[in-house]
Amino acid sequence: MSGHSKWATTKHKKAVIDAKRGKLFAKLIKNIEVAARTGGADPDANPPLFDAIQKAKKSSVPNKNIDSAVKRGAGLEAGGADYETIMYEGYGPNGVAVLIECLTDNRNRAASDVRVATTRNGGSMADPGSVSYLFNRKGVVIVPKGELAEDDVLRAVLDAGAEEVNDLGETFEVISEATDLVAVRTALQQEGIDYDSADANFVPTMQVQLDEEGARKIFKLIDALEDSDDVQNVFANFDVSDEVMEKVDA
Repeated sequence: MSGHSKWATTKHKKAVIDAKRGKLFAKLIKNIEVAARTGGADPDANPPLFDAIQKAKKSSVPNKNIDSAVKRGAGLEAGGADYETIMYEGYGPNGVAVLIECLTDNRNRAASDVRVATTRNGGSMADPGSVSYLFNRKGVVIVPKGELAEDDVLRAVLDAGAEEVNDLGETFEVISEATDLVAVRTALQQEGIDYDSADANFVPTMQVQLDEEGARKIFKLIDALEDSDDVQNVFANFDVSDEVMEKVDA
């Protein structure tokens, strides 16, 4: 039966990945709808929509799903929901500060999901403003490495307002002011440099270093939060060393 149980395990893992992928698709589609509703259906005249579409394509969301989302958002096709953005603040295990960005058409459901996921996984909710001051809104562009050197990326983005380029292993992360995000992304495009995503994210100003146990706990909390259809992004101010990450992955 060992072969059978191995197959069962593989099948379960695949189901988990597919389920996560389904959730990811839904969140990316929602992003496109909201961007189209806010700024219209033309990606060239609507940078947030351009970036939302780019991210969806990079995650293999089918083009027909993307087109439908744009039309729904812009009111050219029926069925669009009225989403609002809500931020929740909390603390995870080890005092890690957590910002939870929701995009929802049901405020009560979103609040309940976030509260349950947080309290069941060793966290607690916090009052508005008590955690957000530990983060700054920044433009974050993720560039796949390929044949690129850090200097290639730096040269392309320096004059566009980039503040730093970080080596994340398989990708580079370009940080700028949120207001310079489009300029930085455009500078990369003009140099023919491919990028995976361009987002205005919350970047922590200080980080809590976690050991293996702490890392496992915070990942469990983030997983539980991201399992909610209403949760769009989770930002947290923790740092995990490569050595600890290897243990967690193993």
